[in-house]
Amino acid sequence: MPGTYFQRGFGLQAEVDGVLVRSYRSPAVDHLKASGYEAAVGELRLKLAREFGFCYGVDRAVEYAYETRQRFADRRIFLSGEIIHNPDVNRRLHEMNIVILPETADPAARYANVTATDVVILPAFGVPVADRTLLDAKGCVLVDTTCGSVLNVWKMVHRYARDGFTVVIHGKHYHEETRATASQALTHAGGQYLCVRDIAETELVCGFIRGDVPAETIRTRFAAASSPGFDPEVHLARIGLANQTTMLMSESLDVEARLRAAMTDRYGDAALADRFRAFDTICSATQDRQDAVRAMLEDGGLDIMIVIGGYNSSNTQALAGMCAPRLPTFHVDGAQCLGGRVIRHRPAGGSTEIDTSEWLPAGRVAIGITAGASTPDSVVGMVVERLLALRGYGVSELIAAGQTADAPTNCV
Repeated sequence: MPGTYFQRGFGLQAEVDGVLVRSYRSPAVDHLKASGYEAAVGELRLKLAREFGFCYGVDRAVEYAYETRQRFADRRIFLSGEIIHNPDVNRRLHEMNIVILPETADPAARYANVTATDVVILPAFGVPVADRTLLDAKGCVLVDTTCGSVLNVWKMVHRYARDGFTVVIHGKHYHEETRATASQALTHAGGQYLCVRDIAETELVCGFIRGDVPAETIRTRFAAASSPGFDPEVHLARIGLANQTTMLMSESLDVEARLRAAMTDRYGDAALADRFRAFDTICSATQDRQDAVRAMLEDGGLDIMIVIGGYNSSNTQALAGMCAPRLPTFHVDGAQCLGGRVIRHRPAGGSTEIDTSEWLPAGRVAIGITAGASTPDSVVGMVVERLLALRGYGVSELIAAGQTADAPTNCV
């Protein structure tokens, strides 16, 4: 029997606000924002993206987790995986005695130790239907922090599957959000899904639709990224497109255009409405952060871009992917990655950290800074402080430089 379910917090914001401010705010970031998102100290110029870091959904999820600890102080609390993709945030929750459950293929194994007296927090990505069903059966307390943008995608997926359309998801099939979204399609009789990660995979699917790629190629390539019993010859005849909400917007639009063209080539314009549906499911916060980075790149004048966020954060990877073709870009998960001579970072499109020497030029240098939607201001602030320290400065010099720039001048 389902246990108690919470989706709107506990009204304890006032009780947790102080610790949230102390944990996640940054004086350095506050000053940069107040200075027009840009400041110069000596020969070092720092420019912050106009939109960066925690989005509303992430902010809400983290606050709910802190409220949960406050509300259920005497109970065991579990997190169904990382609440968001940021190591600093998850570390702080662990220190509050909230247990992050490891990823397993079998939900029963993952929740084996959870009892009816326990509390389980569902992360911002959501969880697959099978996880929710199992937890309901246990009767434990559920605190659902699933992002509203993700819930909107689920509604669209349900409509597609209900109407007999196979759900094609532009996303990473192994990502928590995409797995949760894909599972929604299977709640309808005959529901099917297929995940395409990038343009190369999309082109493979388009090739099948046009009759140039054999069905067996699709079955083999997408064995881990499609629903059980997926048959391309049957299930790609009618498709509805959705996106993992944190993918690169321009790529998602390209995926849509290519699939639409392939379906038109196969079935003709007149039949397209009955064969193909698409709905923009990139969240507004993701798009805002991508737009802000695009504006920085178009403005020019930067020598280096620092992108801050967890290495498993899809939206952070997308930001790094935008910057890398234009200027030296370093995706780091925190200030500890920045050394005087060597920076430890994840290259855009890469899968492991590498070390790059002599990354910070001597003399005048302009550094752009952005951060994924799972990165708190405190982590961005520590990176800012580290950059200042590498040139022999501190936050006090940053604040003084801003005050000097804002001071009125006397004209004679």
